Amino acid sequence: MSDKELTFWDHLDELRRVLFRILGVWFVLAMGYFIAMPYLFDNVVLAPCHNDFIFYDLLRYIGEKLDLHDEFFTQEFQIKLININLAAPFFIHISTAFWMSVVTAAPYLFFEIWRFISPALYPGERRGVQKALGLGTVMFFVGVLLGYFMVYPLTLRFLSTYQLSAAIENQISLNSYIDNFMMLVLCMGLAFELPLVTWLLSLLGLVHKTFLRKYRRHAVVIIVIVAAIITPTGDPFTLTVVAVPLYLLYEMSILMIKDKKTDETDEVIDTEEE
Repeated sequence: MSDKELTFWDHLDELRRVLFRILGVWFVLAMGYFIAMPYLFDNVVLAPCHNDFIFYDLLRYIGEKLDLHDEFFTQEFQIKLININLAAPFFIHISTAFWMSVVTAAPYLFFEIWRFISPALYPGERRGVQKALGLGTVMFFVGVLLGYFMVYPLTLRFLSTYQLSAAIENQISLNSYIDNFMMLVLCMGLAFELPLVTWLLSLLGLVHKTFLRKYRRHAVVIIVIVAAIITPTGDPFTLTVVAVPLYLLYEMSILMIKDKKTDETDEVIDTEEE
């Protein structure tokens, strides 16, 4: 605990400075992304539209090595976006730069949260929170990368080639592409925060190891449903690619938290030793 006790207004003033620093970092990053956006759009955001995207190459490589002739592994893929809104390119330019700054500023955001709450914590609590925030940062970016390199390309390839009728030609609009791109990538990043959220809920006494173990089967069903919603491709491979990491996150959540009975026993032992 800090030797200097701060008043409510001191805490409020410090929180204001934290928010200004975070907004400042977001603004600087957003300006940088705005300037670099033409290059980033062609080489990062629109990369899944092209047949030479790294994940499509990986699928074709797997198909060749395992002698798989299914269209899932051999499909040649290329889409061209259209714009039907006069102001859309300008506003998408701004919004994409902003969301990229939010994603890449995640480590700094966690750092500011840590710096703000650490003076009020005991040494043991500091170590726990520091590990949780570090894990949260890493897991967020793992989820974002998985969403970008695997989940979104699979979803895009399926939905853009799906035809309700041969008389209907699919023309993907820029707005639709960006909305789905941002949603899936960010959703995967947030989904990988499950262990951190579970750990925080356990600290509040809302979730315990016994509860998670008891409802493991129910969780598997929910995970499969969520995976099916995120990747509506219909094939088992894609469903497995998304469902397995989510299930491993659930198991990681169980390992990260303690059982209520164990906590109470530890407290009794500590009291008796004192």
